[in-house]
Amino acid sequence: MCTANGGPATARNIYRAWERFLEKHKAPHITFHDLRHTHVTMMIKQGVHMKVISERLGHSYISVTMDIYGHLLPNMQSDAAELMDKLNPRLKATKE
Repeated sequence: MCTANGGPATARNIYRAWERFLEKHKAPHITFHDLRHTHVTMMIKQGVHMKVISERLGHSYISVTMDIYGHLLPNMQSDAAELMDKLNPRLKATKE
């Protein structure tokens, strides 16, 4: 990655570009790293598989991703149960 002048895109250059972007769009200030967490949160909320998220983040193991972001998934068990109910309504009828 390089700058518009062809120079190297250092962390400082990326930070300044991010600051200009926020200012131009009158967006609230968040750090570039916060943007990473926001991106992950949005992917989780949209149902993107954790393995895909883990790969996008560059984590070597999905367990690292789950340790960091697992707290965003508190409804996983109930969501799975509801999905199974939708897939096979006859099972739901036998439980009642």
